[in-house]
Amino acid sequence: MGSPRKTLRTTAVGAVSATLLAGTALGIAPAAQAEPAMSAAAGVRFVDIAGDGGTTLKANAVTPTDDDGTRRYPLIVLPTSWGLPQVEYLAQAQKLANSGYVVVSYNVRGFWQSGGHIEVAGPPDIADASKVIDWALANTPADADQVGMAGLSYGAGISLLAAAHDKRVKAVAALSGWADLIDSIYSGRTQHSQAAALLDGAGNITGRQSPELKRIFKDFFASNLAKERELIAWGKKRSPATYVDRINANGTAVMLANAWGDTVFPPNQYADFYEKLTGPKRLELRPGDHATNEATGLLGLPNDVWTDTARWFDHHLKDANNGIDREQPVRLKSRSTGGYEGYPDWKSVTATRKKIDLAGTTTIRANVNSGADGGTIFLSSILDQVAQLPPMASMPLLPRRYAAVWQSEKYRSAQLVRGTTKLHTTVTSTKESGTVVAYLYDVGPLGIGKLVSNAPHTFHGQTPGEPFGVDLELFSTAYDVPAGHRLALVVDTVDPLYIEHNPTGAQLTFSSPAADPSYVSVPLREQ
Repeated sequence: MGSPRKTLRTTAVGAVSATLLAGTALGIAPAAQAEPAMSAAAGVRFVDIAGDGGTTLKANAVTPTDDDGTRRYPLIVLPTSWGLPQVEYLAQAQKLANSGYVVVSYNVRGFWQSGGHIEVAGPPDIADASKVIDWALANTPADADQVGMAGLSYGAGISLLAAAHDKRVKAVAALSGWADLIDSIYSGRTQHSQAAALLDGAGNITGRQSPELKRIFKDFFASNLAKERELIAWGKKRSPATYVDRINANGTAVMLANAWGDTVFPPNQYADFYEKLTGPKRLELRPGDHATNEATGLLGLPNDVWTDTARWFDHHLKDANNGIDREQPVRLKSRSTGGYEGYPDWKSVTATRKKIDLAGTTTIRANVNSGADGGTIFLSSILDQVAQLPPMASMPLLPRRYAAVWQSEKYRSAQLVRGTTKLHTTVTSTKESGTVVAYLYDVGPLGIGKLVSNAPHTFHGQTPGEPFGVDLELFSTAYDVPAGHRLALVVDTVDPLYIEHNPTGAQLTFSSPAADPSYVSVPLREQ
């Protein structure tokens, strides 16, 4: 993780504040303020549940209004998101209860009024989920044979992990979550600094970090390469992908939903995880950023993600013949058109690939932002979601001293980019460590490029002056390049989203040897 001198803990302070303010504006106020008003509502109880080791978990239980004590209902357990209180899901919980579910939502340990420390989906969090199920079965009319879990963000990860460790969980809806924690915030051996700063800041404001978590954040931001192996082991322990065999053995029905522009948990790791699942499964990907697709549903407003979540549970917990099992299991929305597309599996999303040759030899200087970057956490992808305005850059004005640029020919027909763009190139560095960030742009007639995708790559231990190969997968997306436009690949060394590891004065040369040509491979949907 490079030089300890690069410490970037404040890049997402504004995003933290905006997130918390947004939560308040949406009515997601602290449980202490909401309890008196909500406790009078029919079927709602605010309770304390003893979690692992006796830790108090603040929770609310919502039961169907027609409960007369003579029957059992399917149970859905909802762990809260990172930094949000126990009333987060109350609108959805009441909707589910009205359709015949017992719903128990609880504040995960370490946040708000729940006890303990933030463990980042560690063993205590997994044990807590089972304790909540135990409580529900003992204290509500919940059916032990019809248990589901769902959650947004942090709650999504905990739900998947719980399903791997508790066979009672028959179905999961994991919304804007993670399958591989390291591939989410440390992809390409590069710290996603804005995302991690958001989590760190929100955790400090709304909860109590464990000593272990404080140490992890310290080593992460300090770029302590000596701690890299420890960091990866810590993250893998908290990654549902590590336990995919258990989920498959349990036969859990898993629905995954995420956004193309998720700057906390990029979609690649969810798509990879989806392909490894062997039980009933569904993958939904839409334009937006982290949790932005689900947000209106928390207010009880019509929302596609929450509607499909209810349908998923209706089929797998109630045996409802609602047709969700007969639909194409992979459902995508293009960032350009807004219409849904269905596919039988993730591999079918990409029908063909088009290569753009990265010919010639180009040398750039490091340590300077060329003007090409991935934008700002939340803000950029939300603008893309609501107004189709992703981060932009002028190709003619990008300084070639600090950015390498290659462009395709003009396309005579629209190019429907679907899936994961792959970069292969040869790099020669004047230093043993460094970071490159690759960007794919849709370039219009005036040379203005709209960001299609990006991803970082960091290297360590290379011999200065010796060429080495780099293979990099950009973040998966669905984007339509209009006829008459070009695609451009830009590579530079600095991006506000990431911590860079380029020593002062470093230079990077990109070449395309005859025996190993450089290229970018763009995934395309069948026309």
